[in-house]
Amino acid sequence: MSNHSRRDFIKNASVAAASFYIVPRHVLGKGYQAPSDKLNIMGIGGGGKGYSDIMNSYNKGAENIVAVVDVDDRQVARIKKDLPKANFYKDFRTALDKEGNNIDAVIVSTPDHTHATIAMEAMRRKKHVYVQKPLAHDIYEARIIAEKAREMQVVTQMGNQGSSGDGVRTMIEWFDGGVIGKVHSVQVWTNRPVWPQGIKYPSAGFEVPKELDWDLWLGPAKYREYNPALLPFKWRGWWDYGTGALGDMGCHLLDPPFKVLGIRDAIDVECSVGSVFLNDWVPEWIPEGCPPSSMVTLHYGATKRNPSPVTLTWYDGGLRAPHPDGIPSTETIGDPDGSNGVILIGSKGIMTCGTYGMYPKVYKNGKQVPAEELPKAKLSRVVGGDGGHNTQWVEACKAGFGKMEVSSPFDYAGPFTESVLMGNLAIRSYMLREGEGRTAKYIGRQKLNWDATNMRITNFDPANQFVRREYRAGWTL
Repeated sequence: MSNHSRRDFIKNASVAAASFYIVPRHVLGKGYQAPSDKLNIMGIGGGGKGYSDIMNSYNKGAENIVAVVDVDDRQVARIKKDLPKANFYKDFRTALDKEGNNIDAVIVSTPDHTHATIAMEAMRRKKHVYVQKPLAHDIYEARIIAEKAREMQVVTQMGNQGSSGDGVRTMIEWFDGGVIGKVHSVQVWTNRPVWPQGIKYPSAGFEVPKELDWDLWLGPAKYREYNPALLPFKWRGWWDYGTGALGDMGCHLLDPPFKVLGIRDAIDVECSVGSVFLNDWVPEWIPEGCPPSSMVTLHYGATKRNPSPVTLTWYDGGLRAPHPDGIPSTETIGDPDGSNGVILIGSKGIMTCGTYGMYPKVYKNGKQVPAEELPKAKLSRVVGGDGGHNTQWVEACKAGFGKMEVSSPFDYAGPFTESVLMGNLAIRSYMLREGEGRTAKYIGRQKLNWDATNMRITNFDPANQFVRREYRAGWTL
């Protein structure tokens, strides 16, 4: 056989072999998905939001859920019925050791204080990760997580699903069309907390339920006795575990203004918080817990998208932004019930929306601008909108790092979360005091200047203790 004939023979044989092993989908039948096309996923956190994240990513069997991890057997009772073939674990470290070779991606839907330790362990193994909002419990964790994602070149997504919605894209199109001009002020509010907050830490010392591994639930947080007042939802109001109203809703409500205006790192931050008086003249002092309400103001510099400095003010706990003069007083702003809302005030008009960027509107000259008079859609939409947030991440994982766009990758979500958590840093600094009772001096009630590059408050060093928390022995990033 000549060299030319030999080359043709080898080429044709290779093509034939490939045709035998890689069967086109249309040959397998309509709707059939080859096993090699499925993403193998581990879900960590199987109740509440964890359940919906896992099931949305599972997508009625389009993908494989290999394993589910939860420290509390009670939280996975439902998902065990829906996914009987999955393996179940309590310790995510054990699960990753045993299933590491069987999975491609990990979903982290646990309480805020364990997001970073779990995500880092998964990314060290080069697994793609989807992490619920806020991305991390503190600013340092958010920075480190984003850096690790870039280093390991994994596909990432934060669970602020509104980032995949049509609303934020519509607002970008309207803003880019010059409808409201340069924005100088942003007002945002939420009805959170909708859980007990601003109260003293509940008495503990209860027997741990047999279904729960309490030590694993605490994770990197300092040890406390088991307390049923924390589980499964009320941990949000305690700094050791949660991030309060800002952590719960900030990544949803602040996403539209961040995307529309292109803002990133705050220049400074200041706040005030609500007080509770059980005794005359002396407010309750509860530094371990989030306050009943707060108002936080952050300043941002001009950006390429918005050549104007911006003052952003956040309100929670029943506080709301003032009703702008350019919007009729009878209009409900934000969500239909007004419980959450966003206002962008520009030089030519005002733009508003509700949660997830829904219900976007524009007002000019005291009237709402009809939709047909606003710029038309130009940007591509995510299939399924905010409901397609998990699926978008799944498809990007299957395509590979850098091959497909996702709405909230860690390169965006990391700095964004840092800025959201700046508000919590200010709130915790606000509660620092010297002395007790009526003579107590609150030393942190001032505007705090922020050096984003070095992650430091430059004019009040005691506030820097809230940039990075101490981990319990045996836990590390």
